[in-house]
This record gives sequence, C-alpha cells and structure tokens, in this order.
Amino acid sequence: MYRINMAVLLVLGLLLVTAKQSTQMSLRNPSAEIESSNCKLATLRVGLVLASDTNEKALLDSGLFTPDSDNPYVDHVGRRFNIGKLGSTPIVYVKTGTFSVNVATGVQTLLNKFTISEIVFFGNAGSLNKTYVPGTVLVPEAVAFTGVWEWKEFRAQNKGQLAFGHFSYPDMNGENTLGTVAYENITLYSPTEDPEEVFWLPVPLPEEAATVKLTKGLRFKECRSGRCQTEFETFYGSKASTSDFYLKNKAYGEFLVGKFSASTADSASAAVALTALSNEKPFVVIQGVSNVVGVDGSYPELASQNAFQVAAAFIGLLPTQRLACE
Repeated sequence: MYRINMAVLLVLGLLLVTAKQSTQMSLRNPSAEIESSNCKLATLRVGLVLASDTNEKALLDSGLFTPDSDNPYVDHVGRRFNIGKLGSTPIVYVKTGTFSVNVATGVQTLLNKFTISEIVFFGNAGSLNKTYVPGTVLVPEAVAFTGVWEWKEFRAQNKGQLAFGHFSYPDMNGENTLGTVAYENITLYSPTEDPEEVFWLPVPLPEEAATVKLTKGLRFKECRSGRCQTEFETFYGSKASTSDFYLKNKAYGEFLVGKFSASTADSASAAVALTALSNEKPFVVIQGVSNVVGVDGSYPELASQNAFQVAAAFIGLLPTQRLACE
C-alpha cells in the first residue's frame, strides 16, 4: 500500500480556488465552437503534458484515456493535442518532445489554444543518488535550470562554482582547460508582476491543506529484471535539476546534490514550471526515476508507468466542470 500524502491536497486546494476563479471567465471549446440551440458549450480541461513516446505509451496502455467522440484531436503548429477524458475528468494531452525549448513551446501552445484549468506534467528523470531507485516517483517542491552558465577563467580554480577540472574522469590529476562556470539565474515573466531574476522555480502549494493527509493505494508496475527493486514509493518535497544534456557523470551528479540539494535531473521539468508560472497557471511536476547517475541500467518504461499512476491519481482528485453560456 502506497500513500499519496499531503501534497495531493495541497495541489487540490490551489486548484479548487483556480476553478472558482475560472468560472468567471468566458471559455471556448478547445477544438471548435459547438452550437447547442443558441448557446455555445465550453469545457474547462486539465492539461496533461508529457515529453516522450515512452510516456505516451504508459498513458495509452493504462486504458484510462477515452478520446472525444466528436473532436478526438487537434493538430496545431506541428503537434497533436489529444482531447478526451482521463477517467471522468476532461483533459487535453500533448506530447511536447524532449529538451526544454520543445517542452516550453508545447506548454505555451497548449495554454494559448485551449481552455486549461491546470497543468499536470509527468515524465522520466535520473536520480542523483541511490536513495531514489528506478521506479520511485518524486513530486518536487522546486525545480531549477542548472544548464544556464556563465563561463569564467580557462582553468579550474573556484570550488564554489563548477570547475570542470575537479570532475576530470577517470583521472583528476590533469589540468582541464574548459575552465569554470558560474550558475546563472533566469528571468521569470508574469502578466501581473514585474520580471524577476530567480534560480529556483517554486511549485506553489497552499498552506491551508498542510495538516491534512490523504491515503490512496497505488498499484505500481513491478521491476522484473532482477536488477532493481520490486517495491517503490512516492516522495514529496524534493528539488529537481533541469538541463539539456543527459547526465551520466557521477561526480557532476554529486556536485548538484552538494551545491543545490537536488535529487533528480531531467530535461523538461523546469520548462513546465517556468511556462506555467509565467501564465499564472497551477501545475504539478511528477517524475519517475528511470536510472541512477553513475550506475548501470535504465528503466524508462518502469519510470513512465509509475509516474503516470501518480499523475492519474492527481487528476482524479481535481474538480471538473462544464460551463454553458447564455
């Protein structure tokens, strides 16, 4: 038996407020305006975001998604936006493609094209330490772009920054002329606030739900390879690292843990967070661990299926509504 703990209600509390606010908005049908007598019927939907074919396969294999019978999808600017329900909740899901620029573009297009109440993102990530094994699911409280660098001197000298010479592999005795880089902030734009320079992008959670716990059983996919665990858990409140390279170097993983207390690394989560925050849209990031940095073995299908199980549980708790105009 596994538990979706207080983070579920934290997100739920925020989304309930957002749903109430959204009832005051004029909504459009996500694919076409459907006439019913003299009234246009509009649906508020959850935006489900995923990056890869493996993620999409986990969604479709679950049997939980039912395409809309009249308008099952919309093709727009090179992407397919799939319209339907996950269980009883109206959703639109999009496969953005990997790496942050594709993810951010896909999420922004989703928000521009459809009437979205909140964003639920699930995907795969690498664990930066052996605490989180393949198959584990994490719901971070903050994510950051750790691939935004400023190049410094062409020698490894500053241990407070990222000195490549300190991470020479397999020999740390030679000089590394790649030099040193300093991590940079990014600019968070918002329609109602002044631009702000930030490093961490918070996942906003309301404090009023902090004392409530919700228990729900999840049947995670088992690892049958004999090379990873057969029992997994969901962890909340971690920090996640996003950059546009696949992290394999164990020493660099240890640097991210020591410098930023990051638990995972991927190429998508911060792009989802930045786009959602810029649009003032509630969101949650759900990561399935596919591998451990510096350890042989990768299990992307296992990670995707377990992450989707948690995503589906979140979506099942969200408020749904169908709004009609006069």
